[in-house]
Amino acid sequence: MNLDQANKIIVKPHITEKTFAMVENESKVCFIAENSATKPQIAEAIKILYNENVTKVNTARTIYGKKCYVKFETTAKARDLATKIGML
Repeated sequence: MNLDQANKIIVKPHITEKTFAMVENESKVCFIAENSATKPQIAEAIKILYNENVTKVNTARTIYGKKCYVKFETTAKARDLATKIGML
């Protein structure tokens, strides 16, 4: 996977009050992904775009698109990524 494909898979970060709490409490960051993206593709796209290892990916289909909750190894890594993308 290259950078252009990764940018097509991860559409944007999803920022709400609930996702703020998830960063601190569960080490998760929420993104909106392309509807046809699979969990391994989402994990690889996060690795390419942000140079962070993903522990787990959960997805849910919503009216906004495919929402993916990406779990990281530590809260510090999730917090750093959230700061990098302008979420915190």
